[in-house]
Amino acid sequence: MDQPGVRHHLWTMSHGLVISRRHALLAGLALVGCAEARAPMGPVVTRPAFREDALVMADGLRLPLHGWRPEGRPRAVMLALHGMNEYGRSYAEDAAPWFTSAGVALYAYDQRGFGGAGPRGIWPGHETLAQDAITAAGLIRARHPGLPLYMLGESMGGAVLVLAGSQAALADGLVLSAPALRGRNSLGWPARVTLDVMATLVPGLELSSSAPVFRPTDNLEAWRRWSRDPQLIKATRVDAVAGLVDLMDAATAALPRFSAPALVLYGAKDELVPQAPIRAALAQMPRGVPQRAAFYPEGHHMLLRDLGGAAVAGDILAWMGNRAAPLPSGADEVAAAWLGMV
Repeated sequence: MDQPGVRHHLWTMSHGLVISRRHALLAGLALVGCAEARAPMGPVVTRPAFREDALVMADGLRLPLHGWRPEGRPRAVMLALHGMNEYGRSYAEDAAPWFTSAGVALYAYDQRGFGGAGPRGIWPGHETLAQDAITAAGLIRARHPGLPLYMLGESMGGAVLVLAGSQAALADGLVLSAPALRGRNSLGWPARVTLDVMATLVPGLELSSSAPVFRPTDNLEAWRRWSRDPQLIKATRVDAVAGLVDLMDAATAALPRFSAPALVLYGAKDELVPQAPIRAALAQMPRGVPQRAAFYPEGHHMLLRDLGGAAVAGDILAWMGNRAAPLPSGADEVAAAWLGMV
């Protein structure tokens, strides 16, 4: 937790949301009594279904689906889960061409509360997000029978995959890119107290970043494109921030049960997820399962949108083809040294 000067900034894995103690106090006096909002999965009303433009969940909610397909028959399928405040099309310009050119069909859906999956900005709960991922994996696999299925989770999406992957066999392999595994214990007590007080007093208060407090990628064009996208949420409710931390806590607690084949990607210049929680997460994963780490000294939080994103995509594709082979970039050897394993 960054605490410059006398101001204690509450920032989360979302996108550098900042609020001062004074701001929180004034908002609390103005908005005390506002109720927390949650939009969990509703009762079962239909059978989950694949549609060309959406995945229909059991409660009838449509999660907008985005797809990029290679020429000819794909050799594998990748289903991607976006990060906090983003949506499925976040992979369009940067990641999709690398996968489709290698013969991999790429899908991504808008998770509940994000993009076109309403209610927009309202946190659905980590149990619902995990169940949606389990359902989505089954629908995509059924759409492409006989093809290997992989899943990619970026930041918040990575935490969702850890939680879902500890409950069910999702895919042939999971890729966790800068997974949001920073629970309450790693935030520090000032941040925890601030978040708990605000979640109680002003859960509906929207936090926005008025200054660039972090750099998510070194690809400035991708950053500008991302910041101008009207589908991205740029002001986040306090109760959604609290929900994200609940997700990270739940995913961290699930790590000892997370035995899926996984590739964990992390960049040394990640300003949102510190190195210590990632190291701790890797240490908590079960031994004796095919889980590997890749460490990029010049990598930022949005690894696939970095200027070096092609190398990251190349490592993912190589791992999909042969989980035992060395990664082309050598990031696995760098990770071994970083983790003190060699």
